Amino acid sequence: MRLGKNQRQYRIAQILRQESVQSQAHLVELLIAEGVVTTQATVSRDLDDLGAVKVPTGGGSVYAIPELPSDQVIPDDHLRRVLGEWVVAVGSSGNLVVLKTPPGSAHVVGSAIDRSEIDGVLGTIAGDDTLLVVTIEEGGGRALADFFRPLAGIPHSAGSAQLEDEL
Repeated sequence: MRLGKNQRQYRIAQILRQESVQSQAHLVELLIAEGVVTTQATVSRDLDDLGAVKVPTGGGSVYAIPELPSDQVIPDDHLRRVLGEWVVAVGSSGNLVVLKTPPGSAHVVGSAIDRSEIDGVLGTIAGDDTLLVVTIEEGGGRALADFFRPLAGIPHSAGSAQLEDEL
């Protein structure tokens, strides 16, 4: 059976808590044994998305997912995928950045930013379709917005001027 991305990643997380998985190929075999159709490339992306790390053991190393979300640092390419998929506009004011998303998606982007270890980000607050990112330094909002725009594939002029007019 084919599972959706979230269902497949949930199942992978369960397997990693229950089994000692030393390779992506082994994880693919375990999923196929449960009837889940997937590929090694998909499993590799899923492990990145989940923040899985290799942990040394007495007999080599195994994949594990840190228990605390704050320990799950996401790679830059995952942040780029999340921003590129979900962010539709970026604006800034002072030490604040506002990211607009489709309805129900702001928390996804907020979680990715929270776990990305971007220098200067104090924290995020997500609503339904709007995410507020607070920077440490006064005036840091513009620089952070300029950082987010290319990751989201948004040119500076597209959407940002209108959003900044609304702020």
